[in-house]
Amino acid sequence: MGVMLAGCASTYSAKMGVIDPDEFGEANRQTFAAQVVNPDPQYDKPIETSAESAAAAAERVRTRTVVQPVGEDTTSTGSGGGG
Repeated sequence: MGVMLAGCASTYSAKMGVIDPDEFGEANRQTFAAQVVNPDPQYDKPIETSAESAAAAAERVRTRTVVQPVGEDTTSTGSGGGG
């Protein structure tokens, strides 16, 4: 019985039965941190945008003429042969 309860020990503090908020949810924090690429990116030159390109994109969406991206198959393997 003690072995079965040992799996729950990491979510409880020294006071038996009280959940420690600093330990509970670590997996969620790690997952969130893995998804953050760079919260403060630094670029060599400023990103240029224009009202014309934004208007053209909005028009393509409105007229349903958006070019669909081509998906990449990352699971296929190529076989290289030497001659």
